[in-house]
Amino acid sequence: MVTIEQASRPGLLRRMAAIFYDIWLILALWMIGATADTVVRSLLGGTPENGQHWLLQFYLVLSPMAFYIWFWTHGGQTLGMRAWRIRVVNENGGAISFSQAIARYLWAALSLLPLGLGLIWVVFDRDRAAWHDRLSHTWLVMLSKT
Repeated sequence: MVTIEQASRPGLLRRMAAIFYDIWLILALWMIGATADTVVRSLLGGTPENGQHWLLQFYLVLSPMAFYIWFWTHGGQTLGMRAWRIRVVNENGGAISFSQAIARYLWAALSLLPLGLGLIWVVFDRDRAAWHDRLSHTWLVMLSKT
């Protein structure tokens, strides 16, 4: 059995490729939410331009968080991570907890703010860890082809 210290870790390009795949799925979720908002407004006799869009804005902010947390806590992989053979694990190599998934998402969002430096840090880190990996005590590992 391979320990977490011996596991191969994905580099920046593989991580970005998985994120690119996941962005398409998140865009689809956003389109579904915007369509639902438009349909409901039309059925209520209004137009999409009228009124406040608080519920839609709330959905647009929370749906990516729900997407990542769901997949990370149910199998450790988003669809993009599955395509690129990446899994998120805890420090012992097991499944991450709900609280770790929330922490990972929030730290990842913050680490992307300074021009993506928190993610780019993978290139310079000896363990190929991004800032949010270390701060959330979770790791990305490569899976074998079999």
